[in-house]
Amino acid sequence: MQAKTVNKFGEIEISGEVFANLVGSAATGCYGVVGMANRSKTDGIVRLLKKDSLDKGVKVFVGEGFVTVELHIIVEYGVNIPAICRNIMSRVKYFVESTTGFTVRLVNVFVDSMRID
Repeated sequence: MQAKTVNKFGEIEISGEVFANLVGSAATGCYGVVGMANRSKTDGIVRLLKKDSLDKGVKVFVGEGFVTVELHIIVEYGVNIPAICRNIMSRVKYFVESTTGFTVRLVNVFVDSMRID
C-alpha cells in the first residue's frame, strides 16, 4: 500500500510501513502502553510485540489525501483506559499529520490485553 500526494514540486509516495511505524512509535510513547499487540490467527492468543515490531499491531487505510488508523495495544494494569486511548488518538493524529501532511480521519484503538506485573 502506498500513499500518494502531489504538490507544486512533484509527487510524494509514502509506504504503509512508514505510516505504521510512525503510528506504533507514537502509541508506545504514551503513558500506560506496554506495547503493540498481535493476535495469533491459529489460537487467538494475544502476544506482546518487541520494540522493533511496532508496525505489526497497526493497520493503516489510505484514502485520497487522508488516512484511517487501527491500533491494537497492551496496557499496564491499573491505568485509566479511556484516558490512555484519548491520549493515543490525539498523539497519533498529531504525529502523522505533522510528519506526512496527510489528514488523519479516524484513529481506532483496541485494547487487546492488560499486563499485570
